[in-house]
Amino acid sequence: MFSLFKKDPVAKLNKAYLAKLEKAMHAQRNGDIKAYSMITAEAEQLADKMQKLKEAKEPSR
Repeated sequence: MFSLFKKDPVAKLNKAYLAKLEKAMHAQRNGDIKAYSMITAEAEQLADKMQKLKEAKEPSR
């Protein structure tokens, strides 16, 4: 019943992932390739966490 008020952790991670990708894009456009690579690596880590949460959420077949 109270799960209605709980936030979805995947949605929160997705929002952070998209923000990291946008930040990486701006770094790349400004010519800061090192920062671009670091931010992209952080975004990939968030994507991995999202994938693991999605897999854990799905029922086993």
